[in-house]
Amino acid sequence: MTQTDFLFREDAYLTTAAATISSIGENGGIILDRSNFYATSGGQPGDFGFLERGNGDKVAISTCVHPEGDKTKCMLVPEQEGHGLATGEKVTAHIDWENRYKLMRMHTALHLLSVVIPLPVTGGSIGAAKSRLDFQMPEPPEDKEALAAQLNALIARNLDVREEWITEEELDANPDLVKTMSVKPPSGQGKIRMIRIVDGDETIDWQPCGGTHVANTQEIGPMRLGKVEKKGKQNRRVAIHFAEE
Repeated sequence: MTQTDFLFREDAYLTTAAATISSIGENGGIILDRSNFYATSGGQPGDFGFLERGNGDKVAISTCVHPEGDKTKCMLVPEQEGHGLATGEKVTAHIDWENRYKLMRMHTALHLLSVVIPLPVTGGSIGAAKSRLDFQMPEPPEDKEALAAQLNALIARNLDVREEWITEEELDANPDLVKTMSVKPPSGQGKIRMIRIVDGDETIDWQPCGGTHVANTQEIGPMRLGKVEKKGKQNRRVAIHFAEE
């Protein structure tokens, strides 16, 4: 079974893509040769949308996953198993852009939150309406509104967000680049995808990440901090929301 070409890595704004079906699983799962659908991983949920057949018929897709944990492939999960699609069939893949764009904005905002709160990250989850990071934080923050102000100040600086790649050896030599204690970057492919957030020549954040991001922080918009919840002796969960919602 061939690998999937992850189109979303090079262009997170690609809403529609032509593709060929590489295989169909026993449960009706669809693996494409190339995919603009993001597969669930790293705390970011998989995209949903639909596949358009040559005759115009549409097959609704509820999510996208890595089949059996294989990080080299994306499998689209159809809403109905009896979709009639076949291996070798050419289709056009459409993601739900409104949902994807919110996830992109949220994901980049979480990277900035890890700058505002420079503590080890023990967990995280990205959602279209609410996202959160868990920090190794024995005591609650003294001023939550001050943290929100710092986060929004970074967003307002119109920081550029770039994709870069380094070797696994380079990451092994610089373990501090990995902020997340619970999720390690996928290894075994020889290279690691990095996300760098910059202000000109100044690096604001640089860490391994396979998710989708906006190109500039101005796209995020104002954020507000939600609850700060205690999760065990050493951990606290910090939630963020879009200010307009």
